[in-house]
Order: sequence, then C-alpha cells, then structure tokens
Amino acid sequence: MKKHILVIPGDGIGPEVTTWGKAVLEEIAAQYNHEFTFDEALMGHVAIEATGNPLPDETLEKAKASDAILFGAVGHAKYDNDPSAKVRPEQGLLKIRKELGLYANLRPIMLFDELLDASSLKPEVLRGTDILFFRELTGDVYFGEKKRSEDRNTASDLMIYHRYEVERIAKKAFEAAQVRGKRLCSVDKANVLEASRLWREVVQELAKQYPDVETEHMFIDNAAMQLVKNPKKFDVVLTANLFGDILTDEASQIAGSMGMLASASIGDGTGFFEPIHGSAHDIAGQDKANPLASILSVALMLEISFGLKEEAKKITDAIDKTLKDGYRTGDIADANTDKAKILGTQAMGQKVLEYLK
Repeated sequence: MKKHILVIPGDGIGPEVTTWGKAVLEEIAAQYNHEFTFDEALMGHVAIEATGNPLPDETLEKAKASDAILFGAVGHAKYDNDPSAKVRPEQGLLKIRKELGLYANLRPIMLFDELLDASSLKPEVLRGTDILFFRELTGDVYFGEKKRSEDRNTASDLMIYHRYEVERIAKKAFEAAQVRGKRLCSVDKANVLEASRLWREVVQELAKQYPDVETEHMFIDNAAMQLVKNPKKFDVVLTANLFGDILTDEASQIAGSMGMLASASIGDGTGFFEPIHGSAHDIAGQDKANPLASILSVALMLEISFGLKEEAKKITDAIDKTLKDGYRTGDIADANTDKAKILGTQAMGQKVLEYLK
C-alpha cells in the first residue's frame, strides 16, 4: 500500500509525541512492505509566530493533498491569559476541520487492565469499559455567530445545528453500533435547548432505520454523572460538539490519563488523527509527555483510513505488552510502579518500538 501522510506537530508537546507516531508508522511500513511517504507543516502558535496565520495556506494545501494527517496539538499559555487576542492557535484547528469536512470526531475509550489503578475511579467500576464516542465537529456554539456588546459587558454565542449535520454523524454512529454492542446513547439537553430538540428529533427518526440498535436518549448532566458512576452502561455515545468536548475529557479518567486517549476526525475525505491531551506547555521540552496517545492515533489511522486492521492491532498489542511489563510514563504511574520503569517520552516511544519489532 502506498500512502502519503502529512505530519503537523503543532505546539507544546505536539512535536515530541508525533515523533513517535511517525516512527511507529515507519516500522509498520517496513514490516508489512507498505510505502508511507511523509511531509510536515505548521499550524497553531508556531504558525502564527512564523506567518501570522494559525493555518497557513501552504498547510491547508498539503492537508488536502494527503491521504491522512497525524497531528500533535495547538495552544499556548499567552493566549489563555489574553481573551482579547484576535488571532488564536485554536482557530487553525477549527478551520482545518471545516475545510476538510471533518464532521465526526471518534474517541475510543480503550481501557488497558494494567492501568486500572491509574484512574481515580474504582477498578471494579471501570473493568470491562469499552466506549466509542461520536462527537459532532462542525456545528454548535464553536461555529455559531458570536457577539459582544459595544460596552463589552454582554456576550453571546449562537448554538446552531442544521438537520443534515445531525443526520450525517448519527448515521456513522448507528453503523458503528451495529458492529459493536448494538447500543447507542444520544446525549443532548432537549428539555432546555431548541438545538437539542432538533438533535433528538433527527436521531429518533433515524433510529427507525436501525431496528437492531437499542437507542437511548440522555440529558448531558445525567450522562456526565453516569459516565463516572457506571461507565460500562455505554457502548456508542453520540453527541454534539460542546457536550462531546466535555464528556470525552471527563472520560479520560476512565483510561487513567489524557495521555492514553487517541482520536480520529473524519468526514468523506482525508482523516485527521490526534491525541486529545492538548499542547501541555507546562511539560513541553522536559521529556515527560506520554507518547502512547499519539501512537494509538496512528493505530486508528491505519484501521479507519487505510483499512489495515492487522497492522493496527499489532500496535495496540505492542502497547499492551509494554504496559504488562510494568513500563509507565509519569502520568500513568502509581505508588506500586517500579521507579526504574517510569520512563520519559523518548524511552517510552523506544520501548513500544522494541515490542513492535
């Protein structure tokens, strides 16, 4: 198989973790006789510093010409502390999602038994959890009209959804449920929000086309509570952009750390694969970042974009063996971890490569 992959390291720890995602892709290509070619591009704070634009035209052109994108993270503390900044790193991420038509964000909550004690939740609550989130990516308050009054004392963000936006992601979620546990939970706030009432109406209509899938509707506040009370009750979770952003970060505690969660943003063309942990500038350049989420994102790329399920499984198996042998980065270590096996970014990436070989 011949594929062209664009690597966008981005900001903070992004370059540190994508290095190992790319290294794993190269190892898989060598073992299975695939031909993966790579290019690199700027996005986020580094792009603003270099060009004044969080998503340079050159990056967008390269993205559209690639078969898949491996992304690191965007963000910088200087923008967090300056809410008035007109140009922000996150604008690049939102724009590339829109330009590539990446309307569905898939976030699998993959629980490795060896990390049960790394979570703040009880092992007996977590054991057996396997959730696939479908978060809508191109609508909601993130893209609706934004206003601020002349006196700067009143602000509003428009929460907006069109029927087609709900339909297209709901179809993908129902199709995934059919090959998993045949259960789908749609999360909204239909008791308060008109946008959520449209969401629920569309999902209810589509559910009739998937009679083999048990469909449940749940309000966001209840879903947030149930996710930590009884995560095993969920199989496929379908939700809007804002609610999905919050729920999937909450779900990171199930996996033990954000450093263990991969994601795929897909539409009808080029897929975009990234860890969910963000730029984490507080640990950037210190060899502390967990590269496993980036490596798991590569496994998602191979399976979802390229249909290479065997290769994807080989990567997750290598991570499983690494964890079984007691190796940890600091974010997933606990009191029982052998201190000699607490590794930095470089050593953990290298260890996964050793098991992969």
